[in-house]
Amino acid sequence: MAVRKSSKLPQTAVLKQILKRCSSLGKKNGCNDVGGLPVDVPKGHFAVYVGENRSRYIVPISFLTHPEFQCLLQQAEEEFGFVHDMGLTIPCEEVVFESLTSMLRC
Repeated sequence: MAVRKSSKLPQTAVLKQILKRCSSLGKKNGCNDVGGLPVDVPKGHFAVYVGENRSRYIVPISFLTHPEFQCLLQQAEEEFGFVHDMGLTIPCEEVVFESLTSMLRC
């Protein structure tokens, strides 16, 4: 899967914006004082919401370097933009997301 580059911002800038927005959302929803991250998200990870039920998954930041995960982020940007009420939402079925993340963990 190839990642289509956005003409708006370089890909690294887009990823930084996503992470910044995810961490700033934690300030509103039960977080620690260190960096404003939610208490249940370990260092080096971030939360995403997947599927119709918006199930929450904690994934390692290293996933951001995988083209397959970047494709999901591109789809999220196209469908939702950068405005998320509850955090970064990935527009795919949970079973697909779980299958992808299990492959990336190997």
